[in-house]
Amino acid sequence: MILDFANSADSVKKVNWYLKTSEVTNMPDTMIRHMRTVDDHKSVDNHTKILICSSSGGTLLVDRATRKCLFYAITPNAHSVEYLPGNRIAVALSTADKGNRLEIYDAGRSNTVLFSDSLYSGHGVTWMAGRNLLYALGYDELRAYSLVDWDTPNPGLQLEEKWTLPETGGHDLYASSENQLLITTSKKVWKFDLNSNAFEPFAPLANEPDVKSVYYDEKADHLIYTQGEISWWTHNIYSINPTKKITIPEIDVYKVRVIK
Repeated sequence: MILDFANSADSVKKVNWYLKTSEVTNMPDTMIRHMRTVDDHKSVDNHTKILICSSSGGTLLVDRATRKCLFYAITPNAHSVEYLPGNRIAVALSTADKGNRLEIYDAGRSNTVLFSDSLYSGHGVTWMAGRNLLYALGYDELRAYSLVDWDTPNPGLQLEEKWTLPETGGHDLYASSENQLLITTSKKVWKFDLNSNAFEPFAPLANEPDVKSVYYDEKADHLIYTQGEISWWTHNIYSINPTKKITIPEIDVYKVRVIK
């Protein structure tokens, strides 16, 4: 569901675009059962496509205008997905049989793993173009990878650095600027300075547990987040600066992403 943020508040929503994964065309029927619970979604390629991954075990790349499947893969307990240079796709897989991994795909080759690395309880993945690094989040660590042999049919990743989280339960990963990552864990939200390699509590949400997704615009001091208030899901999207709550009772909301 893509909302017009400025014209949505409380239970009043302006919905610009809506999709059920069962409505996606041009994908194998067997993929429907792997897309029951959406865990992450990113607007990519100048917002013409949507990347979607599911803890039910699948990942899709969908054309927004036609709702046609452009890529699919079976990805056990996928919790985060990211679009990479050269039409490649990174997926973080959480705990499952054949899970606990970071996998790389090519958008032109459905269901074909090009590279993988073990990553226990993979929950977050984000590409930082300015640093030319892929960051991945697991249960108790953050990793930075560089791209290797990227212009060949057999690309890979090279682990450049890794850091132990200040507490366990790594969940969401968001680049709030070129120099800072936000990391949510089971008990709070942390900021990670990419220049000093230091973790510090992220003051606005330092004492908030079970934050499932976070967005922060440092220049505008604008914060948007979701929190597991019912179980792993909620019906509320929270915003600070401006302060408001958008309530969506008809769906179980897990993560919110901001299209800029």
